[in-house]
Amino acid sequence: MSRIPIVGVVGSGSQPYSERASRLGRWLALEGVHLLTGGGSGVMAAVSQAFYETPNRRGFVIGIIPCAEGSIRPKLGYPNPWVEIPIFTHLPLSGKRGTEPLSRNHINVLSSDVVIALPGDTGTRSEVALALSYNRPVVGYVESRDEIPGFPIEIPVCSTFEEIQEFVRARLRPMIDPPRA
Repeated sequence: MSRIPIVGVVGSGSQPYSERASRLGRWLALEGVHLLTGGGSGVMAAVSQAFYETPNRRGFVIGIIPCAEGSIRPKLGYPNPWVEIPIFTHLPLSGKRGTEPLSRNHINVLSSDVVIALPGDTGTRSEVALALSYNRPVVGYVESRDEIPGFPIEIPVCSTFEEIQEFVRARLRPMIDPPRA
């Protein structure tokens, strides 16, 4: 029995980039994967809602939930309403501190078979940096590298939906159609 691939989507926690995030969420739902996000607002909520509301989807919406600083309770606004499998952590750090050991970003990246970065800021950049350091397939779904300040040059950019589909399918194909002996 093969497992269902997990696609991590990272991006702005405040801006939804609705057109890109919604189209991506609907497509991923029909690709037969699980969606993994940080479980918050912005891009995370937009992609999660689109995925969740897609009829006949196979996968689930997974959210890796940060705790509030000095607490074991989730940060305010977490999880968003479309997270079906919340994974509550004791990890409070994000943003500029997103690569530090007490950030849930490590879990987001290590649990994803492919990471897609939509426009964002320091938190998105930290997840992209972690994906690079953990040798995870990662791609920017951005119109230009400027949509993620400091976006590493070695990470490919897809500016069209067709390009992002091609990138994701190529990385997931070995998991979905393993070679036969």
